[in-house]
Formats: sequence, structure tokens, C-alpha cells
Amino acid sequence: MTSRLHIMPQGDAELLAGLREQGADIVGHDEQPAGIIVTGMFKKLNLTEVLEANPQVRWVQLPSAGIELYAEILTRFPDLTWTSAKGSYAKPVGEHALALTLAALRGLKVRALASSWGTEGGISLNGLRCVVVGGGGVAAEIVRLYKAFDTHVTVVRRTAEPVEHADVTVAFDGLDEALKGAEVVALAAAATPTTRHLLNADRLALLAEGAVVANVGRGSLVDQAALVEALTTGTLRGAGLDVTDPEPLPESDPLWSLENCLITPHTADTTEMVVPLLRERILANHRRFTAGEPMLGLVDPAQGY
Repeated sequence: MTSRLHIMPQGDAELLAGLREQGADIVGHDEQPAGIIVTGMFKKLNLTEVLEANPQVRWVQLPSAGIELYAEILTRFPDLTWTSAKGSYAKPVGEHALALTLAALRGLKVRALASSWGTEGGISLNGLRCVVVGGGGVAAEIVRLYKAFDTHVTVVRRTAEPVEHADVTVAFDGLDEALKGAEVVALAAAATPTTRHLLNADRLALLAEGAVVANVGRGSLVDQAALVEALTTGTLRGAGLDVTDPEPLPESDPLWSLENCLITPHTADTTEMVVPLLRERILANHRRFTAGEPMLGLVDPAQGY
């Protein structure tokens, strides 16, 4: 079955070749496409205008796992089939979460900046109680990696449906209980109005003294003022952040000056990592689109993820 696709912006040569091999015609936005494929990660694109001019479009593929930047467009076109890249980048992002966790536990920011021998420090991940917040592919990968160590892992997600490898899975109404005495918290949830500042001062106070936090979800999941306070007072041993609010984080932000806070600039999944993984997702979904099969990474416009 031939399909007419418009790509925003123009895709890489391997993607175009793969789509054409599957029978796709790559067309302009004014040539009646049936599907829109967005490959520009967080780029400013005229997607709304293209969709308004093309009521025949049935499917839109988004390039990112988190889709909060598209929230308004999703609500304007709720009847389309929207798919995202959720789950596609799980392995590199999960790997980064583990790296940030270990860096926070071992105090690696201090050692990376040191110019003298210093004193010993750091603790092992083995034997710790961990909480992973999120129910998608990234959260599942973090669980898998944490369980390679001798850890106890509780997953907190939208439903209590068990996550593979997790010791316990609870719904969000069990978050506070799960956080009590936790020594590691990894955040991999979607950014929605209900998850904003999910980790606030009250919940930071529930953690074990000397706990660490790793955030590879979205910066809005954390009340950063409360995080600064907990890191400054030593309530938290450390934090590893790949996401902040806002991004880029201003150079004047106090998080930069904290020896126990390591920040990476939203690089858990770099362009080099993302391009082949996104290509794989697009090709898989195009096959399903033309065959009338269920799509991967389906988005619920009402839920926002």
C-alpha cells in the first residue's frame, strides 16, 4: 500500500530510503499527505499550519518521548493518530540515569574538580532501597540496571500494573509511602500538570538522610528551590540532573555552585544516539500505519503523554 508522507524538516538519507522501500511517497505539505513525520527534535516548526491546511492527514509521528511542547497542538487535533518516540530512547537514557546515580553516590563531581588527593568518600549502590518514578520504557530500563546491583526497587507509576524486575509496583497514590526511607530516587515520568513539582520539599523530607536523586525525566518534576535547600543542608547526599527548569539552566542558578549536584545539559540521548533509534521507530510505525496495525508509542492527547 502506498502512503503519502510529509517530513518536517527533511529527514536523513537513510530514513528517506527506508520509507521509500516500504512504498512511501515523500511529498510536500501542499501535496495532500496522509501522514506527517516530525524529525526536528524541539525545533520551531509550522506544524499547526500544516495540519490546518491538510484535513486529510490521519497520522502524526513526533520525535521525542516527552511531548509537553506539543500539548496545545494535541488538544486542537485530538482525532488524529498521534505517536511519539516514547520507549525508543530507553537504553541510552537509562544508562545515563545509572551514571548520574553512581556519580551522586560516589561524589564524583568533587573528585572531577579536585586538584589534590583529598579524603575518601562515597557509598555503594549495592544494598540500597530505590524508587523509580515513571512507567515507560526509560523507567523500566532504570529498574533493570538498578537490579544488576543488590538493590530493592519500587516503581511508582500511573497504575499498579507490575513492571518487570521491580520488587514492588504501586500507583501514584502510593508515592509518599514508597519514598519513606528511600535512599535512591530516579525520576523518569512525563511532564504533565499533575506531575509538576512531584518531588517537593515535603517528599524530599521523606527520604533517608543522605539519599540521592537522579532526574532524566523533565525538570518540572522537581521543586528546584527545595532541592537546593536539601543539597545545601546535607539532607541529600547528592543529585544528578540531566533536565532542569528552565533549560538551559541560567549560569546564575545556585545548583551550578553545589559540589554535590552534577548537571548534564539534557544529553542522556544525544543526536548521534537518537537518529538511528528514531529512524527505527518511524519505519516500524509506517509499516503498521500502512497495514492498519496498532501503532507504537501511541499518545493520549487527554493525558498528555
